Amino acid sequence: MEKENQHNHPAKLGRRDVLKGLATLPVLGILGYGVWKKERYTNLKNKELSLELDLGYEPPMLHPIPPPKDSRTIRLGIIGYGGRGEHLVRAAGFAHPSVIDEWKKGAKENKNDKRYEDYLAQEDLNVVLAGVCDVFTVRSKRAMEASANIHREGTDGKMGTPAKVYKNYKELLADPDIDAVIIATPDHWHAQMAMDAARAGKHVYVEKGMTKTVEEAFALRKTVEETGIVFQLGHQGRQTESYAKAREVIQKNILGKINLIEVCTNRNDPNGAWVYDIHPEASPQTIDWEQFLGPAPKVPFSLERFFRWRCWWDYGTGLSGDLLTHEYDAMNQILELGIPYSAVASGGIYFYKDGRDVPDVFQAVYEYPDRDFTLMYSATLASDRQRGKVIMGHDGYMEVSDNLMVYADPESTRYRDLIDKGTIKPENPIFTYIPGRKNVDAVASATEQYFAKRGLLYTYRGGKRYDTTYLHIKEWIDCIRAGIQPSCNIQQGFQEAITAHMATIALRENRKVYWDKDKEKVV
Repeated sequence: MEKENQHNHPAKLGRRDVLKGLATLPVLGILGYGVWKKERYTNLKNKELSLELDLGYEPPMLHPIPPPKDSRTIRLGIIGYGGRGEHLVRAAGFAHPSVIDEWKKGAKENKNDKRYEDYLAQEDLNVVLAGVCDVFTVRSKRAMEASANIHREGTDGKMGTPAKVYKNYKELLADPDIDAVIIATPDHWHAQMAMDAARAGKHVYVEKGMTKTVEEAFALRKTVEETGIVFQLGHQGRQTESYAKAREVIQKNILGKINLIEVCTNRNDPNGAWVYDIHPEASPQTIDWEQFLGPAPKVPFSLERFFRWRCWWDYGTGLSGDLLTHEYDAMNQILELGIPYSAVASGGIYFYKDGRDVPDVFQAVYEYPDRDFTLMYSATLASDRQRGKVIMGHDGYMEVSDNLMVYADPESTRYRDLIDKGTIKPENPIFTYIPGRKNVDAVASATEQYFAKRGLLYTYRGGKRYDTTYLHIKEWIDCIRAGIQPSCNIQQGFQEAITAHMATIALRENRKVYWDKDKEKVV
């Protein structure tokens, strides 16, 4: 029987191997033996590499949740039913009838368009959409229509009871029939609404950026901890299977000592640069402008500011609060980064000269001297050249997206012998992990493709495709029933918020910013 030596090097081929090869390949003879010998050598090399890495291809375990304490129906409220709010409600099981029609049409025209099939296959979360609130009456009406559209397997598209529409979010929070709320408003409302909801005893799912200011981050954390509500920040990347596998790569020290991490955002279409469509029915008569402004500076009614609010610091948190946070949260999952020691940032408005005051090109550099590495973020909203997420170590580097690839560094100490023997070729990955994708993802816009590539639209469980937002909402609902906190809880959210704010302060005040972890202060 073939053996490997004590150093796990492949055993050499001897006379017995030759006789065995010829005996099993009587027709092909020497030619067949040559093929067999090559295949066997390749298998031995693969086995040697597998033993060295100790990495399997089985799906990683994500966020185990204990059995629920009860199985009661949870009554949800949605505050803010714009593009993201509609996606969140759809993930909870309430797609608007027009979206169902669009999916059905897409499935007929393209066999790879699985959006409707995936939606029907989602588990019924045993929730009802009981209350909706949006300052744009057209959206409130659309949310109400979606709330009654119970379009799941076994329901035959039957209509349920429509949600109650509230003109003000505080009225929704005061309703004792609402158990939990999803907040998907502009960023400048996130902290206040989340704190008001927690004080009203409602569980909270809030979109990122979590807060508009550093002070709000402290206040929200304190409120959530004091009230004990179940809190989930809207980073659906927490459900991405490749991120969990990347964490395993780090834990097994496959890359050696890590020294540099690069993450980026590259987009090149108006929607990706927040130039969202303006609804034809929008007007001062259909939009409650004063309620939209809330704590923001008072300015005259503006359709551009209402629909494209991310372009202004008055309402949004810029590239740092919107898109950097996705990249940071991915790395925080994989590496447990925490809040950095320091931050510097730069950028400007270089392409979209449309009246915005938020940069469309932005860079931030975070230092982690206690870990001996740097995290670099770079973004442009006017170039689609993809650069991905890369974690670099002395012995190897890892590229992470909706899948992941690990490469050995040509000058690695750990893999020196394997490189010299030819078992490892630095130009080829030593480990590749592609979650169970079988079909082309049926996504349309450039922005959707951007999120899909980053594992923020779909992921896989047991070879089956799922909407990551659905999985993130489901985790929150399951944790409410189990009485525990989910994966992107207030502690994770606080780390994200402070990290993003440090870059924003560094940019806007043109100075280097530090985090005093003992005093918990940005200095």
